Amino acid sequence: MQAGLDADQAAPSRGGYTPHMNIPSASFELPREEDFPASGTIADKLRFALRYAVLAPSGHNTQPWHFVAQEDSVLVCADRTRALPMVDPHDRELIISCGAALFNLRVALAHFACPYQISIFPYSADPDVLAQVRVHDGGYQDAELAALFAAMQRRATNRNNFSYDAVPAALQQEMTSAAECEGAALTCISSEQDRGRIAALIAEADRLQFSDAHFRRELAAWVHPARSGDGMPAYAHGMGELLDRATPVMSAVIRTFDVGGGVAAMHQRLVQGSPLLACLATSTDDPAAWLAAGQALERMLLLVTDAWFDASYLNQPIEVPSLRAELQTLVGCDGLPQILLRVGSGQAPRRTPRRPLSAVLW
Repeated sequence: MQAGLDADQAAPSRGGYTPHMNIPSASFELPREEDFPASGTIADKLRFALRYAVLAPSGHNTQPWHFVAQEDSVLVCADRTRALPMVDPHDRELIISCGAALFNLRVALAHFACPYQISIFPYSADPDVLAQVRVHDGGYQDAELAALFAAMQRRATNRNNFSYDAVPAALQQEMTSAAECEGAALTCISSEQDRGRIAALIAEADRLQFSDAHFRRELAAWVHPARSGDGMPAYAHGMGELLDRATPVMSAVIRTFDVGGGVAAMHQRLVQGSPLLACLATSTDDPAAWLAAGQALERMLLLVTDAWFDASYLNQPIEVPSLRAELQTLVGCDGLPQILLRVGSGQAPRRTPRRPLSAVLW
């Protein structure tokens, strides 16, 4: 049983499917809530809260963040040594990932009743410092964020097939409101015809990306065994019970062969079988917007998880510049697409590994 859930708390049934707890990675243990240093220093409390921040999602599970601990605050920083120059040449997705980690930090601090104040891009001379989070008595407290604490520990990207159970309209509205709270906008797409058009665009993006040997090499470089603490084990690609020892074989196949046709067909089936697509957009396309998008993304994902639904990413049309505008038109959103999700319910995934806090805390 994972931390933050009562032993007798059962997952509700949805259309005959009963979800179960996400299976944690063998290389990462969730922190125990009872170990929180309630009588410790602010620095102690911040270090503990950061153990939840690193549960955030990231492209290829690169975990492209590091944190600098100070006496009463922490700096949330971009680790550009973990960038993806082929798929993410401007570090857009990298900063979105850091925004998701920042939001998790906010949730943990709210749960442990640590009021905080956030300064975004506090040092103009150092763009790698994305935010400073300072804990003090006059800071901000948000009970709505505290309520997402248990969901933060359960959330995991689910690349499995989804059932056809519809995502309730009330949850879609909550997701839309969550995006707006963080300065982004969300468009939900549920009609079969619209999902089919977007599925075709995703398939086209897959074929374009995998036809590029540089893209394939970059992707293969992040296919790691679970014990490595980062990257994507074979099981993270929705490959069922495929054992972790198959990961090197999978990496070699991706690196050597253009498998774009097969990947495109697989993703097209996943999209067509998913009851809801959701496109997150922002009015501008700069680091501040990307950081906001990351916080909006995680806030939405935690609401989805809290409702016992799942999500995974289909960002390929956004990553291919020539297709991003076409996606914007298909979705019908006013802003610039930043994240494309599918939402539904499926068999619980196994959590991807995480690096220990000691590797990311400076």
